[in-house]
Amino acid sequence: MVGDGGAMSLLKKLFGIEGGEAGTGGSETETMRRITAALEEMEPEKSRFIAAFAATLSRVAHADLDISETETRAMEKIIMERGLLPEEQAILVVQIAKSQSRLFGGTENYVVTREFARMASREQKLALLDCLFAVSAADDQVSLAEDNEIRRIAEEFKLDHSEFIAARAAYRDYLSVLKGRPVDAGDD
Repeated sequence: MVGDGGAMSLLKKLFGIEGGEAGTGGSETETMRRITAALEEMEPEKSRFIAAFAATLSRVAHADLDISETETRAMEKIIMERGLLPEEQAILVVQIAKSQSRLFGGTENYVVTREFARMASREQKLALLDCLFAVSAADDQVSLAEDNEIRRIAEEFKLDHSEFIAARAAYRDYLSVLKGRPVDAGDD
């Protein structure tokens, strides 16, 4: 496991966490509370960021009402790498996020995304957008429901449509809406 000082500096570099607003301000959802409790030894701000990140990944994986094993493994890998968590902790975070998505998905989705948008820089939002496509493509196909959910999240992040299209283009071969269509066929 990476020492707390090393993990802290790496998290700052990857996620731009600099302190400042920790503000739980009443907008914290059950998903955020459960995941941050699982990350209790971590600074609250970092654990909230990882909780929102994981919950947003799970939101997309659950968009088609089926979180596949490959999507689960992709989420665990992303959380381990981006959150610098040991495997056991990443697995726990993803399991909580999946469970909460199934139980409260529609109720909490917007609040969690709004919280992530408040904490994250534009670069972090774009990095998460890429991770959302990576998770949805993990089972070799980005369903129309997943694609639409990612588009909604990009809008909630107030990202430009061109930024969404650029992230989506990297996963063109996985888009179910384009499967079987000629390569030069338009997708927008």
